[in-house]
Amino acid sequence: MWTHFCKACITQHWDGNERYQCPLCNKLFKTRPELEINTLLSEVVSHFRCEAQQEAISSSSSEQQAAKPGEVPCDVCTGTKLKALKSCLVCLLSYCQTHLEPHLTAPRLKKHQLMEPVENLEDRMCLQHDKPLELFCRTDQTCVCLLCSVSDHKNHKFVPLREETEEKKAELRKTEDEVQKMIQNRQVKIQEIKESVKISKDAADRERAKGLEIFIALMESAERGLKELIKEIEDKQKTAEKQAEDFIKDLEQEISELMKRSSEVKQLSQSEDHLHLLQSFSSLKAAPPTKNWTEVRVRPPSYEGTVVRALAQLVAEMRKKMRKAEMKRVQQSAVDVTLDPDTAHPYLILSDDGKQVYCRTKRQRLADNPERFSLCPCVLGRQSLSSGRFYFEVQVKGKTDWTLGVVRESINRKGMITASPQNGYWTIWVRNSNEYKALAGPSVHLHLHPGPEKVGVFVDYEEGLVSFYDVDAAAPIYSFTGCCFTQKLYPYLSPYLNDGGKNSAPLIICPVNQADG
Repeated sequence: MWTHFCKACITQHWDGNERYQCPLCNKLFKTRPELEINTLLSEVVSHFRCEAQQEAISSSSSEQQAAKPGEVPCDVCTGTKLKALKSCLVCLLSYCQTHLEPHLTAPRLKKHQLMEPVENLEDRMCLQHDKPLELFCRTDQTCVCLLCSVSDHKNHKFVPLREETEEKKAELRKTEDEVQKMIQNRQVKIQEIKESVKISKDAADRERAKGLEIFIALMESAERGLKELIKEIEDKQKTAEKQAEDFIKDLEQEISELMKRSSEVKQLSQSEDHLHLLQSFSSLKAAPPTKNWTEVRVRPPSYEGTVVRALAQLVAEMRKKMRKAEMKRVQQSAVDVTLDPDTAHPYLILSDDGKQVYCRTKRQRLADNPERFSLCPCVLGRQSLSSGRFYFEVQVKGKTDWTLGVVRESINRKGMITASPQNGYWTIWVRNSNEYKALAGPSVHLHLHPGPEKVGVFVDYEEGLVSFYDVDAAAPIYSFTGCCFTQKLYPYLSPYLNDGGKNSAPLIICPVNQADG
């Protein structure tokens, strides 16, 4: 009876033992037997293996899908073209799963170069040598075949397509990152522009509402002024008419009396009663008591200057309303300013809440840090401005000398200071209670009588504007225009010297109460 073993198993068994023995019946052999192939069994196994392989191929083929538009079809399929799984650079054909099987099993075909399915495989062949383009010539920056590398591109630098592809992919990833950053930057810019448009629209809506409110108030004032003007004119006319009516009434009364006397005189002159005539003659001959109308005139009322005065009053009222509207507008940019003790000159005393500052007569022992003013008695606010708008109010009541405004961050804080826009100062001051100046370099005299008790400071960074206001009068004091701001701006206050107690009152940063419109 024949016993059959797998060649690999029996070989492994004999290789691991010193004696050559049958693993089944334990028969010993003097020499290692020559193994023979069971041809019949081999053919049976081969037959079943082929059937199983065909069944597997058939099953997988039934699961494959027909190539859709945009997908690479199998070049071997007849009838319905199935979707290709791989393309062969040697055969220049694309294969579905079924027709790809020989390239996976046949030793000769296994050596072929497979890749993801692509169309137009002939474009991947060298036109000159009809060989696959497998190398990249870095010297000429082109794809070449193996024959090109030893002919037209001899002594050039070559790398496999895969290596060059990986480098190019890395460059593409870098480019993609840069493009993504550019996209993100532009998306951010779009948001900024949209936000700017929204801010602009909101500002336009606010200004439209304010303008409407102001012009309605102005129209109401104009209508009220017109009514008052018409009433004044009508009152004057009515007074003239009343005077004329009174004169006419008196004249008609006298006429009536005179007509009565005339009738009596006529009757007496025709009387034949001599005694009666003589007795009545004296009383009737005398003229009745009447008014001398010679100089009496009804003079038309004078309207000279009536319209001009009414117009001047209306303009004054309009200006007042516009000033209040302007104050209300800038006050909407109010910020809560507190003073920075690290910047205060050693002579200055700050309140605990940082809202008040005054000058004492004795110098304090303070660290001379870089932020502190060493010679000029002044102090900066903690809050800064590098964009947008900024407004605060300072009470100056009771002071004879002071300086207010804003300064840029990099101003000189040591030694003598020349306050001017060129040096980073946008300020106004008062000396001796009535000498007001805008320190514009050169200074501009300001005519303020009476002087303000509360000063408002407004900054529009983008517009390059610094304006000062008399808060109680809702009146502008002075404006620096056309400024070019490139640094942070800080509130600047100087209560100036104590002057023996004459200028001891503090500068007080006040809460902003918006003016009535």
